[in-house]
Amino acid sequence: MPTQPLDPQTVLDLDPWLKDNVPAIVSRFDAFRQWKNTIEEHEGGYDAFSKGYLKMGLNVAEDGTVTYREWAPNAIEAVLTGDFNGWNRTSHPMKKNEFGIWEITIPPKEPGVCAIPHDSKLKISMVTPSHQRIERLPAWIKRVTQDLSVSPVYDARFWNPPEAQKYKFKHPRPPQPHAGRIYEAHVGISTPEGRVGTYREFTTNILPRIRDLGYNTIQLMAIMEHAYYASFGYQVTNFFAASSRYGTPEELKELIDTAHSMGLTVLLDVVHSHACKNVLDGLNLFDGSDHLYFHEGAKGRHELWDSRLFNYGSHEVLRFLLSNLRFYMEEYMFDGFRFDGVTSMMYTHHGIGTGFSGGYHEYFGPGVDIEGVVYLMLANDAMHQLYPSIITIAEDVSGMPLLCIPSSKGGVGFDYRLSMAIPDMWIKLLKHKRDDEWDMGDIVHTLKNRRHGEKSVAYAESHDQALVGDKTLAFWLMDKEMYTNMSDFSELTPIVSRGIALHKMIRLLVHSLGGEAYLNFEGNEFGHPEWLDFPREGNGNSFHYARRQWNIVDDPMLRYKYLNAFDAAMNHTEEKYGWLSAPQAYVSLKHEGDKMIVFERAGLVFVFNFHPTNSFSDYRIGVEEAGEYKVVLTSDEKAFGGFDNIDVNSKYFTTPMEWNNRKNWMHIYVPSRTCLVLAKN
Repeated sequence: MPTQPLDPQTVLDLDPWLKDNVPAIVSRFDAFRQWKNTIEEHEGGYDAFSKGYLKMGLNVAEDGTVTYREWAPNAIEAVLTGDFNGWNRTSHPMKKNEFGIWEITIPPKEPGVCAIPHDSKLKISMVTPSHQRIERLPAWIKRVTQDLSVSPVYDARFWNPPEAQKYKFKHPRPPQPHAGRIYEAHVGISTPEGRVGTYREFTTNILPRIRDLGYNTIQLMAIMEHAYYASFGYQVTNFFAASSRYGTPEELKELIDTAHSMGLTVLLDVVHSHACKNVLDGLNLFDGSDHLYFHEGAKGRHELWDSRLFNYGSHEVLRFLLSNLRFYMEEYMFDGFRFDGVTSMMYTHHGIGTGFSGGYHEYFGPGVDIEGVVYLMLANDAMHQLYPSIITIAEDVSGMPLLCIPSSKGGVGFDYRLSMAIPDMWIKLLKHKRDDEWDMGDIVHTLKNRRHGEKSVAYAESHDQALVGDKTLAFWLMDKEMYTNMSDFSELTPIVSRGIALHKMIRLLVHSLGGEAYLNFEGNEFGHPEWLDFPREGNGNSFHYARRQWNIVDDPMLRYKYLNAFDAAMNHTEEKYGWLSAPQAYVSLKHEGDKMIVFERAGLVFVFNFHPTNSFSDYRIGVEEAGEYKVVLTSDEKAFGGFDNIDVNSKYFTTPMEWNNRKNWMHIYVPSRTCLVLAKN
């Protein structure tokens, strides 16, 4: 049934302030509707259209027949060549149909035995209209490998393991978490050794850590194959190939299946915002033309990222990208996606040199790339229709209204957006302000400044802050003393004492006030003492900083264990009380002189004393619900590197008298640079 036009009232019910922009939203929805109806009419709907990988690329029938199809309309000749035919460039010619799709069928050697051996190398060899011969890796190839001792260029592999070697999933997907506590991780850096870590090691060593820390979701970076390790996975060459740096496709499947057995949801950091400009092993100039998967000329190039930009208005590009999402859901059993670079996709200026003031004209004017927005609407609509429990997260700095509203209501259809202003705020405070200059009102405003009814992921820092050239919060707080004074046997200096205290407070404040989900980057939970720097020419191709030092958090003599323990306690307390899935907090106090913040969420009372020197006894705070309260979490416990000044067995009683716009008050003791969470008995 064709999708019906959008009722403008639907938009106004969500946000009456969008009144002037309704025509732009309706027009955007019409473009989305047109594509959806076209896919329905000509392709059999999302289900069939997003299974392009079963038709395109190399597919094997039960009897061992291999069919290979490739979209390359500019080519005038095409041949499949490889180890299987001694790299003969004439023996296996392909035929082209009216849509520019080349095809060849290769019968089996004998019943059930492919003529192309498993894991052997191959290429498509083409001739362009100017009679130039070009060779490419198949665009839909599912495995590519790189031998840096020979060349940085990837080889395409025919991945077709014997039945006995194929990984069989044993565990169902876990139910969608009420709210994501997300652990952002990179398989390659997950070893303390100076090398690339593997899928297997991650499965054995890191998954149990993530589970024990109380995270319920993992966001895996740098999985889609990328030419340059130091690009952090953001220069993708082969969209259907899981990176061979860390192991085989079967080992990645085992990682995800094991995560599911632990109740962990697994998200893929998907890069559809741009593609690596490599020609020999990427999509660039695939059939010799500048404009196959990408826009031609300047429109198809990202100046800052030095990469190619997809043409989201092309039928075959949509098939490729939507099938790419479906492939990772079906083949690898991922549970959803974090879309990288969404701001770049939604605006013609790609967010370069543009600040967003929050004025609605910025989101619906001539700067908007309608094709990019419509692609995201289609991607979210298709995936949510096919997988109702999927999670999609947008990395968007602009704050586009309706980003996290279903496509059917005129939105872009994401479940969450990343609150990118929060980490920036902490860096600015730590860099430019003394502790006594911190503005409690500004901090609360940044943490609460999100669109009502649209969910966001709050984080104190992500991989961006961990990279070389930037600094993690632990680094800003403690700097070189992380190398000299983190042993329990060394002096607890004022710098380390402050660093440990503020590291915990910042995290809990962001976790409890900043969003409807929370994200942490691997290692930051314990204040990893080094930045992250991948091997590259500039550092002599060293792995020294491209690893995570689990040994220091596991060392009972070092103070990193306190930060790690607090991170786990914070997540487990959220699991019990569910503040992330509760309505936004009510902030009853932002006291600039006392440096105090008090708020209620999910029936809990959160108290933060950011004052560098003052502790407060009998401090009066307002609470809505009368009753007897107890401490359920405090950063002051010895186990978290605190001083045990707060008696966790104390009971706090309310007095029925209005205070700070709440119906009751109670007196509490709050030491300097300490936070506590109270729950009703």
